[in-house]
Amino acid sequence: MPRIVMKFGGTSVANVERIRNVGAHVKREIDAGNEVAVVVSAMAGATNQLVAWTREAGAIHDAREYDAIVASGEQVTSGLLAIVLQGMGVPSRSFQGWQIPLRTDETHGSARIESIEGGSLTALMSEGLVPVIAGFQGVAPDGRIATLGRGGSDTSAVAVAAAIGADRCDIYTDVDGVYTTDPRIVPKAQRMERIAFEEMLEMASLGAKVLQVRSVEMAMVHKVRLFVRSSFDAPDAPQVGPNGLPPGTLICDEDEIVEKQVVTGIAYSKDEAQITLRRVKDKPGVAAAVFGPLADAAINVDMIVQTVSDDGSTTDITFTLPSGDLAKASQILESRKGAGLDFEALSSTDDVCKVSVVGIGMRSHAGVAAKAFEALAQKGVNIRAITTSEIKISVLIDAAYAELAVRTLHSLYGLDKA
Repeated sequence: MPRIVMKFGGTSVANVERIRNVGAHVKREIDAGNEVAVVVSAMAGATNQLVAWTREAGAIHDAREYDAIVASGEQVTSGLLAIVLQGMGVPSRSFQGWQIPLRTDETHGSARIESIEGGSLTALMSEGLVPVIAGFQGVAPDGRIATLGRGGSDTSAVAVAAAIGADRCDIYTDVDGVYTTDPRIVPKAQRMERIAFEEMLEMASLGAKVLQVRSVEMAMVHKVRLFVRSSFDAPDAPQVGPNGLPPGTLICDEDEIVEKQVVTGIAYSKDEAQITLRRVKDKPGVAAAVFGPLADAAINVDMIVQTVSDDGSTTDITFTLPSGDLAKASQILESRKGAGLDFEALSSTDDVCKVSVVGIGMRSHAGVAAKAFEALAQKGVNIRAITTSEIKISVLIDAAYAELAVRTLHSLYGLDKA
């Protein structure tokens, strides 16, 4: 029998009425002859409330107790859905992360999955039971609940799918697939039928909020085919479209994509900041002196631009980082001024945006970057920094030009009429 994992996000389970709708989606797959495991998030807003209560109880708190509190949202949802399914005549039982068990590392609050045992789940599924699993959580080496960070239920679902050898993992959310860019900025943005793992990984890491980055990484490593689907579609709607796929967007291996477009999508991120160190003494080890302390503080740096003075004695170093880390990074660098790091001044801004062009077809096509730079120049958009990979071109620009840049590049590569 085909085996699938169905994951439902917070808006899909926002109240009991929505949970009944989820139950109808699950029953449809059972009636179609599939073995099903379900992974659920907390009800929309529930985790935010739990986090707020935790902070109210103590600004400084034990991360293990934080996990015990915030993990309860998914436990409530899993129990409610199991009750709803039982009422529909579908045998079901809720499971918390530690009951499977899904084992994590010791990093409470943002743990990473280390292993998951699928044998007990597959045995239950073969007997006709639907396990409803609380996402976002597992068990740490200390035997306590550990959570996977915001959006971690996506990663839970992919891990379960890999452990039970699922034919696919359906991620149900409040959108009906992955689009070529944000439809709120470009109304002509197109829903994609397929997108490669690598492309989705870039889109997710560059600002597309459809999937958690770690879930895409895990799916790519374990070759888990993902479908992004809408839980707001009627449960009895047709389940196979003209392309032979369920409605939504398939995220799959590159080999499954026959016609590879040069550019697949345009992503953007406004959660960016820029730091420039002026007239840094240019000597061996200067880059390590700048970026080593930032790495030690778990601050991720992205774009890096270095400009050396005419006489070679000093250099200007510019880099980007998440805007939430700007104050922390500035404080770290200022504290090291004159203590192993010689620079004259530090300037920073968070009034910037990163816009990216993504596509696996760029590997075999020249001139993609030049076209983007020319188009932006014609619109009067100044580029502060550039970074590239085989399948991505990213530019840092002033935040005021973000939407103009996205619309310009989306049209430039013919995505309006994809």
